[in-house]
Amino acid sequence: MSRPFGIAGIQMAVVPWDAEATAIKMDGAVRYLARSFPWLDLVLGHELALSGLVQFSDRPGPATLRQLATTIPGPVTDRLCETAAAVGKWLVPGSMYETDGDQIFNTAVVISPQGEIVARYRKMFPWLPYETGVSAGDEFCVFDIAGAGRFGLAICYDMWFPEVPRTLAWMGADVILSPSMTPTSDREIELTLARANAIFNQCFVVGVNGVGTWGGGRSLIVDPNGRVLQQAGERQMLMTEVIDLAHVRLTREYGTLGLNQVWKQFRGRAAGFPVYGNAADDGPVFASLGPVAFQDSLHRTTSDS
Repeated sequence: MSRPFGIAGIQMAVVPWDAEATAIKMDGAVRYLARSFPWLDLVLGHELALSGLVQFSDRPGPATLRQLATTIPGPVTDRLCETAAAVGKWLVPGSMYETDGDQIFNTAVVISPQGEIVARYRKMFPWLPYETGVSAGDEFCVFDIAGAGRFGLAICYDMWFPEVPRTLAWMGADVILSPSMTPTSDREIELTLARANAIFNQCFVVGVNGVGTWGGGRSLIVDPNGRVLQQAGERQMLMTEVIDLAHVRLTREYGTLGLNQVWKQFRGRAAGFPVYGNAADDGPVFASLGPVAFQDSLHRTTSDS
């Protein structure tokens, strides 16, 4: 039984150093997507879009983290909560610099179609030394969309650490949402990492990157077999795709390309790796998987749970 899910990515240039104006721009893009593609379920933005951050700029006097950061909830997230409620869509509008006491985090929020912040994720691996002054988060983040599946969040440099997407998949994530802001030459490597993480974890990876004067872009959507469903260029672009979340279940049950049943073979062995600890085999990812076996029929397992 298929589980179609409509997803969109907003690859856009921010309004430099202006969080409010950028939020207004994103509001317009989300409303356009909702009007034009009413079948959409979720819209994803890129890293630090909501701070209006430009990594390279001729603006005199570099903006400090404290000047860019704001509270959550706050004026920017309040506006986008109104946007999500107005269009009735899930919204993950990238990330922003968040103040919490004396600390600053690079934080993404998940906003429900009712306009409520239902999850918050703080980047676990700030891009050091370039994000010096940004505190590291210490909690993984997954959230459920009823009737669809489970989604995990990882921000940009997090995807360079295989333990992050692995843990999200172990927690049962069908899709890893990865907002980024990479204008540098390692974007090509990140495209490889997106495919690798989709293959290792047999899940969808949706990576939305920012664009601007210095380019970057090349947002992409990868399926659980590591196939790139689409990849954007280096200009502003609205990406739309219908993905079938049942594809995750099928890939994990029958194997990548019908060959490699990696999660099922890993079950029972995970606790033998010290990095995973003794409870690794209790991961939600294993709950719906059968034993490693020759599959004699594609109709043998039909449950999506």
